[in-house]
Amino acid sequence: MKLHLENADGHYLITGYDHGWVEINRQRYSHNLILLPSHLLPDWDASNFESITSAHIEKIALFKPDVVLLGTGTRHQFIHPKLTLSLTKAGISLECMTTHAACRTYNILMTEGRNVAAALLL
Repeated sequence: MKLHLENADGHYLITGYDHGWVEINRQRYSHNLILLPSHLLPDWDASNFESITSAHIEKIALFKPDVVLLGTGTRHQFIHPKLTLSLTKAGISLECMTTHAACRTYNILMTEGRNVAAALLL
């Protein structure tokens, strides 16, 4: 799916996505990644939803976002609260949703000026 917003004023913006890939500032990525308005970690080492550990989540918490969007792939899944303890302790909220929903939500929150992180399983 192609998104219509084209300019993010120097921030990372999701400009398209489909099953197995996401396009950020018109560059395509086909592996799991972490995205914030000012940071892109293109090789998030969580291989799939079942492999996510607290260490994967702690990597995101280091950036101190206001909210984390966990894109769980094509199926909406919920992560166990014990894995997100680092976020809870830091006062960072977590929302689980499909990766496509996370892409759309990330763009909305980012363009509103929110410090949002998207951890996307592709």
